[in-house]
Amino acid sequence: MKSVVIIEDQTAVREMVSEFISMLPGYEIVGSFGTGEEGLQGCIKLRPETVILDVGLPELSGTEVLRGLTLHVPGVKVLVFSGRASSANIRELLSAGAQGYVDKMDGFDEFKKALDIISGGGTFIGPKMASVMRSLILNPDAGSSEIPLSDREKQILQLVAESHSTKEIASRLSISVRTVDNHRTNIMRKLNLHDVAALTRYAIKNDLISLS
Repeated sequence: MKSVVIIEDQTAVREMVSEFISMLPGYEIVGSFGTGEEGLQGCIKLRPETVILDVGLPELSGTEVLRGLTLHVPGVKVLVFSGRASSANIRELLSAGAQGYVDKMDGFDEFKKALDIISGGGTFIGPKMASVMRSLILNPDAGSSEIPLSDREKQILQLVAESHSTKEIASRLSISVRTVDNHRTNIMRKLNLHDVAALTRYAIKNDLISLS
């Protein structure tokens, strides 16, 4: 049996994915977690063979979790399963060591195909990832300019641009309101932007949020 951990902040999605994988022959769910920090620590303890990882997680982002897994659980296979990843996110996740990406809109047939390939040691290139990779091959400089923000700052910028209040952001990320304010101040300073409207435009332009 191949051991699997799910790291997904939406309870309904986490339970649905867990139930689906439990019905597949050859797989065993050994843990499921709702935050990035819990998921990383759980994987360090459980040492699963495969991790199903969402991108937009509380406490630690998907990229931060992936980097921690690469460092502390060598050999683990990671399938990113998300509906919110931008092209920039996908590039970052691939660079951090993900073996594949499946968009939540692709459905469970595509998910099963990806899980089987990655668990067997392969790499899965779904339609969205293939599009990103083609873009990078045709225009390799397109993804080379780094957004000058940390993973946490990108996460907070995304939530600000999605109209979450400071208190809501603090609650979602399990940090203090003061910490959120400090991050927002640093974000505005780094980007030389001075209001929420400007931050929102920046987030859309850099694929940190979607208009859909």
